Amino acid sequence: MKIHHEGTTFLVAAGIFLSFLCLYIYLVVEQRWPFWLSVVVSVVLLGIAFNFYRSPRRIHGKPTDGLVLSSADGHIVAIEEVDEPEVLGGKSLMISTFMSLFNVHAQWVPVAGEVTYVRHHRGNVYAAYVPKSSTENERSTVEIVTPEGHHIVVRQIAGAMARRIETYLREGETCEIDDQLGFIKLGSRVDIFLPLGSKPLVDLDEPVTGNVTVLAELPPRETSK
Repeated sequence: MKIHHEGTTFLVAAGIFLSFLCLYIYLVVEQRWPFWLSVVVSVVLLGIAFNFYRSPRRIHGKPTDGLVLSSADGHIVAIEEVDEPEVLGGKSLMISTFMSLFNVHAQWVPVAGEVTYVRHHRGNVYAAYVPKSSTENERSTVEIVTPEGHHIVVRQIAGAMARRIETYLREGETCEIDDQLGFIKLGSRVDIFLPLGSKPLVDLDEPVTGNVTVLAELPPRETSK
């Protein structure tokens, strides 16, 4: 399993620190059980960190015309019609995925197209599953326009524990299915805003996998906004 480059420095530093901590306990504490306890705790913590920063190579490998893929691993926490004033300036269908500490935290592009908007906003640190986190937390917003003219907005949202959002796409670039969109450190959420008339293909609380699960079917171009 490949480790995401966002976690390399942290994992090396954590491994060195925990190793020295265990060695210190071994040399200073006469009883051996504190040393073995520190070893077990260190292995568990490093295991969680490696799980968090893993970066699976995923190739969708199927036709995606008219379909929207999940950008993230996690489970669906919202499927609803909402206003999206920042980019779309009107009503849209929002599908939200919440990522726990144990999910992969890399994100993939949900559709192929041209990147027309990328903005990062500082904000609060509400829990990522709270609805207002979409507009009030630290977040990064990306718009992708498909070859058919559909405007798709992806919003990476930092949660109460998240401390950094990385977005790899830049305005004017083209992106393809299987490309990584970014990475969010620690618990977080991804909202995808779709044209009205899009058909959700997932249910609330359903687990989803980034670049694998199909979230929705886009409407015929003549009826979308």
